[in-house]
Amino acid sequence: MDKILEAVVMSSYPNNVKQGLVRRVIEAAKQPMDSEQCWSMLELSTKLYLTGDTKYKREIGKEVLEVYGHYHPEEFEEFFNVRFLLSLLQEGYGPLGKRSHYVLDYIQLGLQFVLESPSANSIFSLLRIEVLRKVCERPSPKQCAKISKLLTQHPQCIPTGKHQVLFCQQLIRCIGQFQCVSEGEEDIMEFLEQVNKVSGLLQRIWRTQTSAILPSLKELFTIISSTEEQEAPSNALASVVQFVPLELMDGVIRNLTNDDSITDVQMMTAIGRMIDWVSWPLGKNIDKWIIALLKGLAAVKKFSILIEVTLSKIEKVFSKLLYPIVREGALSVLQYMLLSFQHSHEAFHLLLPHIPRLVASLKKEDSNSAASSLEQLAELIHCMFFRFSGFPDLYEPVLEAVKALPIPNEDRIKHLLGQNAWTSQKNELACFYPRLASKSETGKIGLINLGNTCYMNSIIQSLFMASDFRHSVLNLTEGNSQPLMTKLQWLFAFLEHSQRPAISPESFLSASWPPWFTPGAQQDCSEYLKYLLDRLHEEEKTGKRIYQKLKESSLMSQAVEHHYLNKTLIEKMFGGKMMTKIRCLKCLNVSSREEAFTDLSLAFPPPDRHVRGSTSVLPVEEIGPQFIEPPENPSQLTGSPWIRRKPPMAGEPAAPPMLVETLGFQEPGEQANPLSSDAVGVDTAKDPLSAFGEQACAPKDSRSVLDLINYFLSPERLTAENKYHCEKCASLQDAEKVAELTEGPHYLILTLLRFSFDPRTMKRKKILDNVSIPVVLKLPVLVSPEETEDVCQREKDRAGPESGFMSVVYDLCSVVVHSGISSESGHYYCYSRECTDTVPHAQPRDGTPKPASDKQLDFEIQWYLFNDTRVSFSSFESVSNVTSFFPKDTAYVLFYRQRPGRQSCPLHEALAEAGHLHGEPSLHKDLMEAISKDNILYLQEQEKEARNRAAYISALPKSPLWWRDFDRDKDDDNSSGGCSPAAGGGGSGSFHGLVF
Repeated sequence: MDKILEAVVMSSYPNNVKQGLVRRVIEAAKQPMDSEQCWSMLELSTKLYLTGDTKYKREIGKEVLEVYGHYHPEEFEEFFNVRFLLSLLQEGYGPLGKRSHYVLDYIQLGLQFVLESPSANSIFSLLRIEVLRKVCERPSPKQCAKISKLLTQHPQCIPTGKHQVLFCQQLIRCIGQFQCVSEGEEDIMEFLEQVNKVSGLLQRIWRTQTSAILPSLKELFTIISSTEEQEAPSNALASVVQFVPLELMDGVIRNLTNDDSITDVQMMTAIGRMIDWVSWPLGKNIDKWIIALLKGLAAVKKFSILIEVTLSKIEKVFSKLLYPIVREGALSVLQYMLLSFQHSHEAFHLLLPHIPRLVASLKKEDSNSAASSLEQLAELIHCMFFRFSGFPDLYEPVLEAVKALPIPNEDRIKHLLGQNAWTSQKNELACFYPRLASKSETGKIGLINLGNTCYMNSIIQSLFMASDFRHSVLNLTEGNSQPLMTKLQWLFAFLEHSQRPAISPESFLSASWPPWFTPGAQQDCSEYLKYLLDRLHEEEKTGKRIYQKLKESSLMSQAVEHHYLNKTLIEKMFGGKMMTKIRCLKCLNVSSREEAFTDLSLAFPPPDRHVRGSTSVLPVEEIGPQFIEPPENPSQLTGSPWIRRKPPMAGEPAAPPMLVETLGFQEPGEQANPLSSDAVGVDTAKDPLSAFGEQACAPKDSRSVLDLINYFLSPERLTAENKYHCEKCASLQDAEKVAELTEGPHYLILTLLRFSFDPRTMKRKKILDNVSIPVVLKLPVLVSPEETEDVCQREKDRAGPESGFMSVVYDLCSVVVHSGISSESGHYYCYSRECTDTVPHAQPRDGTPKPASDKQLDFEIQWYLFNDTRVSFSSFESVSNVTSFFPKDTAYVLFYRQRPGRQSCPLHEALAEAGHLHGEPSLHKDLMEAISKDNILYLQEQEKEARNRAAYISALPKSPLWWRDFDRDKDDDNSSGGCSPAAGGGGSGSFHGLVF
């Protein structure tokens, strides 16, 4: 019968004819036959099954084996013996060099017919030894899958005892070497199925023998932490982790992170390879294990490992959001990596170039998975905006991409940031603040944030960029009896000459710290600025008083006397004077009081109050960047409403003062008579740059700084409970109060009063109104008769002296921005530029302006963005638009510099002459030596860090370039299927790139 069957199978008949003949042979085989015939048929069917060159032949061999196993069990058991199986497993079957790949399938097929036979136990014992030997030989994924299938169907063959643990460990090593060589999607799906079978066997073993789990995991960690392997272990190892019971997670992670025998390099290598597992499409709970290990490392303060791994892997994790099949796990890992990396913006900023493309891809996908991921991603992005504000130029494209997505509230953001931080003790991360490889391309130096000290950093950078103030501070002589000013001098000197990308202002912070400030808490930068300027002023005044006493005792030279009897540096640079006048509306008596100020605090007018150029004594004006001269003749000075004329002679009618007073104090319905721009010698209609100022600084439907200043200078009616006690009337009377500037400061500081106390919440709330900022403005300053006469003499005009107002021109030089909705939280950063006189050095003595070709126009002066350690180039456009893009980022403190003019000629001429004669300030010897030593120390630190970093980076596992995912997404827009970035499909290439 075996000859007939062999002849039929080998014949050239069509398969349907063959099938009929084979059917007859098989039917005949069900009948009783002698042992010899059975052996012949079993040998033939074994040959067909193991060496058949077609699927048809193997199917016939299988059918015959099954028939003889059912109908001739004794003969089959005798044939399927231990010796035969040992020969199959160790020597194989078939010609040398063409050994059959179906031995394991054959054994699995035959085992079902000998389970009840006396030889079964011997066969099981043999197989327990042989499968262990097989996996030690590192078989292919296909052969491993066959072993797993065999052992899953016949668990009696699974090694036991110590051999079982060894078997699990060796099986994991096999998985670690799995590679899918084909890029065809069918081949990949087959590979994934094979891996799933192998890991499924481990799950089965672990369920029945939990003692094998921990040794298996130890072997797994040994594989992924190895730094000696030439090739990275397969991502298929991710399939093993998914079957580890989650209740063991805490203990496993705790043991790993507290094991002193594991080096930092090994740990970093292991966690890096685990993060690569997010691309494995079949894994469950992989993200949970990755996050648990990251948290475990944070718990034992292994911050250097976390930082290196996050910065090297976060872009790759982000790229996996393109693929629906792994998106959920990748997003979980990405969320933890970003939300925990709170000490620096580095990780988030690595993703900024890729976010718009990913958002566009997810929107195009239009699936539930994509929609959910977009919302979670937008929430994550807004958390990062909140934590790392102050980068409007970088964030603008990202904000545009996510503008249509929901924005989480601040409580939600704080909750997410609070529960994911590596540590609640910020000082533990002090040494890990952003690594800056080199100085900013701007040439400027940043300031390290020492724990919510951005309020100080922004103020210091603004003061540093006030070049006249900076030069004066740097020119201070050694031993000036001003300890705080000396510390500021050292800080400025390091900002000017250090080679470091950023320096620590710790010494200056401790010296200038207001005693009521809470350490580590966010503070009001305006409050700090006022305190700092007051301290510096009082310190210098104290020195002046000491020298005054020395003078009285005749121990001081005339030169020193002259120096010390002048104003303090703070008064020279930031000091102005203001006259507050109150007029009784009954007797028209006026009382006045002059006060000094270093900043103007500008309240917001009521929403229905329109004050621009309508109610102030002299309307503040916004002008475009241009060259501006003071009045050419005194007739351009506007009279003050509070300067009384010469009293009339007896019998003469009293001169009505209302003609002048209506300019400042108007009754409802009266027409204002604001001073035109021509009054200060500016023909704005002819100046093409005026239009620039209008467009750049006055967005429609927004307030302007001009509105706030005019509101500040506008009259205030004192009535009802706020009546004024008139000394002349000796009673409470209705009155009007007005403020007039009598001396404009060299640097004008404007504080926008954005924070107000809310009695409902018992907190200070923030006014988020967008306020447009003029790059150049004119401020009305009251000129005394003596000053008016001086102007007349300068201009050789014989008109009689008369008190009036004069427009003083100011250039914007710094804007401190507050990001947030509360003064107790948020972040400060600043925009700054170096404003110097528009005409270099002093003007000619005859007052003739230099030609326009010699001047530097305002919009040409480079703006910089200072955000703690980061300094970057910026523009006035960014300054103007920051609140439009980021509603919580609002201008708070403004610095303006006065242009050279008649009102403060001596100071400007002195500064210009000093700059011309001396150039850059020369530092005293001790300070120069300290800077030189620190620069040498910095270079040594850089060399050491470079060596350490090289060692760390070389330990990181190599992996495919992450950006290929984005490039592939760009090129494969028409792909379809179940794995692509679009509706979940993609060509075979994209799928292969995902998994491997």
